[in-house]
Amino acid sequence: MPDGLSLMLMPSRTKTTLATLQACKRDRRKFAVLTCYDFTVARLMSEAGVDVILVGDTYGEVCLGHTSTLPVKLDHLLVVTEAVRRGAPSAFVIGDMPYLTYQVSETEAIRNAGRFMAEAGCDAVKIEVDRRLVRTVEALSTASIPVIAHLGLKPQSIHAHGGYRAQGKDAVSALRLVEDAALMEQAGAVALLLEAVPNEVAQTIAERTTLPVIGCVAGPHCDGTVVVLHDMLGFGGGHPPRSVKRYANLHDVLVGAFSEYVEDIAQQAFPTVENGLTMSPQELEMLRDLLASRGVRAPQGDTQTPARAARETLA
Repeated sequence: MPDGLSLMLMPSRTKTTLATLQACKRDRRKFAVLTCYDFTVARLMSEAGVDVILVGDTYGEVCLGHTSTLPVKLDHLLVVTEAVRRGAPSAFVIGDMPYLTYQVSETEAIRNAGRFMAEAGCDAVKIEVDRRLVRTVEALSTASIPVIAHLGLKPQSIHAHGGYRAQGKDAVSALRLVEDAALMEQAGAVALLLEAVPNEVAQTIAERTTLPVIGCVAGPHCDGTVVVLHDMLGFGGGHPPRSVKRYANLHDVLVGAFSEYVEDIAQQAFPTVENGLTMSPQELEMLRDLLASRGVRAPQGDTQTPARAARETLA
């Protein structure tokens, strides 16, 4: 069955919405979140039942080769997010707002976040925050833009953090995270994302808030968990946490496939005539006549591979 037809015949999945995530929170059902950066993988994730997809600015590291997320451009990430939306129409898609697209002013934050919603078809946007950005969260919420407040380790603030370091490991900073989470809820955030915070801190926040809480290296007490695609598949790149669970080792699989391809080309095992296209005998004969009339030597070689010729002889 052609791929397009099989997709048309597949039963459509129920759209995952904010209400879905709120119900998961209420009913204590965990939900899975993965990062994604292209249409094809988004479609596979949708088929596998991934209900929430984050188009993270980690794209800059794992796909573009940058050493941090800071160089990611808004226009570029909008195109990527739009492709993911097409690949997973039923998923709850979160657009990750790049560096300096929301920090400069509330007006600019609304304009840029609105582009994620209008142009890329996002269900929410994610911004890295602390209590200093409460008014930005309020402004976005007032503009009817669902905001996921990212607390803890904030990759866009690695220079302020002094690198990729866990946050909230001491009592004072942990209390500040708990307070910031409450402030974000009051400001109108629709969900929280906690990155690289201790299990105890994540549990405290998750139990105190009515918002769905997504953890990233934040333990088992969050309502959902997000993992960077390249980390869980062993692709490499970026800054994979030591504790991440790897579900496949695509690094070795892909390197093996690429190496086999290179060897096949070198040994002339691929492509063969059977991997190409052939003309009908009548058209080939006409071509030879036309070429001969112009003084051009026509192809004379046997267009069959030895294996194919042997099969046709036996037939």
